Amino acid sequence: MSEIAPSTTDAPILRSENLRKSFGPIEVLKGIDLDVKRGDRIAIIGGSGSGKSTLLRCLNFMELPTGGKVFLEGERIGTVRTARDGSQSVTYSERELMSVRRRVGMVFQQFNLFPHMSSIENVMEGLVTVMRRPKSEARARAAHELERVGLSDKLDVYPGRLSGGQQQRVAIARALAMDPEVLLFDEPTSSLDPELVGEVLRTILTLAEDGRTMLLVTHELGFAYRFATHVIYLYDGVVHETGTGEQIFRNPQKEKTRAFIARSSEFSL
Repeated sequence: MSEIAPSTTDAPILRSENLRKSFGPIEVLKGIDLDVKRGDRIAIIGGSGSGKSTLLRCLNFMELPTGGKVFLEGERIGTVRTARDGSQSVTYSERELMSVRRRVGMVFQQFNLFPHMSSIENVMEGLVTVMRRPKSEARARAAHELERVGLSDKLDVYPGRLSGGQQQRVAIARALAMDPEVLLFDEPTSSLDPELVGEVLRTILTLAEDGRTMLLVTHELGFAYRFATHVIYLYDGVVHETGTGEQIFRNPQKEKTRAFIARSSEFSL
């Protein structure tokens, strides 16, 4: 039987308890507790190696956690098995993980588009192969999502003929087409030339205005201040400080947070 998290009227849609991830002897996440409520826009900031991207990848199970629990809509992901010696382990079925990855969508640093497919074919692919939608229905949905990200004139254009910003917006449309309950962005502008960053950030802001539930890993601290309802500063695999954008960026309480904000030249209110 699946483990069910305690229910409240304001229960989180996505929740982690003591989430841990190790790669061999290196512990990257050291016990992350996180509640994501519907409509939250959470910015995750921190230095290189702090665990930001690993956290996102564990939340949608691109990486399997080493320890801890993840709940989606109150139901624990994975099945706990108890061995004869009393030790416990968690197993995951591929069917369950595919469902999680559809419900918790991810937009990566790299666009990961199929170069032999047009924009609309890239967006359609998951609808047809994963959700088994008819091609006509998938094409209509894909066209709608490409219009939403401002690419209605690029439906039949291949990735090689698109700018980096346009490719990333196709990737966002592809994630939206799967109708995820939570959308994760892992440094979505880090691979872009500076002049292309703005178009992607404007697209993300538009989604925020639509009430999307989103987690964003970013080094664009000024954008994080404007975007987020909540900010998490990760340091060495733990949540070092958390609060509103005003609290974290204007009045951080901890020395490491203050030092990080001070040396991040990208940040300006």
